[in-house]
Amino acid sequence: LFGKVIGKIEKSGLQFPLSYFGPKALLIPFFGKRYEVDTSLRQYYLRAQMVNSEEGTPMGIGIWYEMQIHDPVSYLFKNANPEGSLQANVTSSAISTLSNLEMETMLEDRHSLSRSVRETVSPLSEQWGYRLGSVYIRKVEFTDRHMVQNITEKVVKRLVQVTSAMKQDGENRVGLIKSETAFRVSQKMAEASAARPKIVGAALNEIASMDSEVLDTVLEVMEIENLLASGAGIDILPNSSNVLIQLAEGTKSSDASEVVPAEIVDRD
Repeated sequence: LFGKVIGKIEKSGLQFPLSYFGPKALLIPFFGKRYEVDTSLRQYYLRAQMVNSEEGTPMGIGIWYEMQIHDPVSYLFKNANPEGSLQANVTSSAISTLSNLEMETMLEDRHSLSRSVRETVSPLSEQWGYRLGSVYIRKVEFTDRHMVQNITEKVVKRLVQVTSAMKQDGENRVGLIKSETAFRVSQKMAEASAARPKIVGAALNEIASMDSEVLDTVLEVMEIENLLASGAGIDILPNSSNVLIQLAEGTKSSDASEVVPAEIVDRD
């Protein structure tokens, strides 16, 4: 009213200005002005703000921040464009904070850098009647398309190299495991083969100590099994055919058959 702020109503709903400002409220429609200020939380996102890394690489950053008005009088009359001023301050603070940093720091330490930006902008924003909420650097990207393509090709080649190295290492490990397993199996088989004669000999000795006839029979059976397994032929002749037996023994070296006396066959 007449260039001065006579008061403010912070409660929503139906209100009566006379109860707040007295008779002066009747003059507001004629000599004053009423302002409505939205005090809800507002969110903004600034895209592709340019910064340079320590290596000289141009980078684009995306900044997300919140603001809320807490002093409408300062918001309306201390700054002609408070939202634009806040945006400029957030941008300049982010650029000054991130410029000339290592690329690794930009990509990995965004949380701490976001807190630094908020601490820089918050005191000034409170003087203009609003409160700065959360500030977060959401995106750090390369702006040079050619550089992005080169980096992508290098990453793909590196992934192929790593994949082939892992595959080769796996094959080497599998081959080593197979060779170790084959060696252990052959070692165990050799130990079993070496222990077999000892076990068989001990069993035969035990049989001989109990009954020698049983041992003779076992040996004859084993001999016949070996003979049958060899596939040799057997000629059976009468016991009185000594001449024929001698002739058969003379030709044994040239013939695979073996002559067995009839009494032996009859006994078996």
